[in-house]
Amino acid sequence: MFITVTQSLLAGFLATLRLFVLTLVFALPLGLIICSGSMSRIGIIRVPVKFLIWIIRGTPLLLQLLIIYYGPGIIGHNVWGSRDTGRFIAALIAFVINDACYFSEIYRGGIQSIPVGQYEAGKVLGMTNGQIFRKIILLQLIKRIVPPISNEIITLVKDTSLARVIAVYEIIWNGQSFIKSAGIVWPLFYTGIFYLLFSGLLTLLFRYLEQRLSYFR
Repeated sequence: MFITVTQSLLAGFLATLRLFVLTLVFALPLGLIICSGSMSRIGIIRVPVKFLIWIIRGTPLLLQLLIIYYGPGIIGHNVWGSRDTGRFIAALIAFVINDACYFSEIYRGGIQSIPVGQYEAGKVLGMTNGQIFRKIILLQLIKRIVPPISNEIITLVKDTSLARVIAVYEIIWNGQSFIKSAGIVWPLFYTGIFYLLFSGLLTLLFRYLEQRLSYFR
């Protein structure tokens, strides 16, 4: 039974890992775009972007998942269909939008924390805005945003479990299935080991990155 449970949880964990990785691939760059919009001097761009961030940060991710998956069907056309792929894509879109908005605020805080004098010093030296960002700002920005980004990414690991509400077969779904099929509860607790190990590895990775960037102290 232990081997059967482990195999089932590994299959669920692979789905969790796929959702996690794809979310980061799309959310990290999208967050930078949203950050640029929220810091724009053009009101027609800045105001809607800030409103979107307010909505996403002010409502539960669970609600966002339900709206994105069920909303199109309620309006008139279910674009996701009834297959596993459609449910996975809906979950992915919800996670990407949610995390991109959080990442955008982390980026914004990091950019605004850089002293204005460093920008001015770069201009005095005749550097372009692009050169100032690449040669002066970028590494300092990475150093400042690694801790909050790492917290958000580790939170994402656990948030992926919410995808089960729209029947995405991730690890907790597989663990819970044994309660009904075999009348045993321990596989559900067993899923916690997968989360702890994965979160632990990410913690070690981000700690290493922080140490590598410690020369900015």
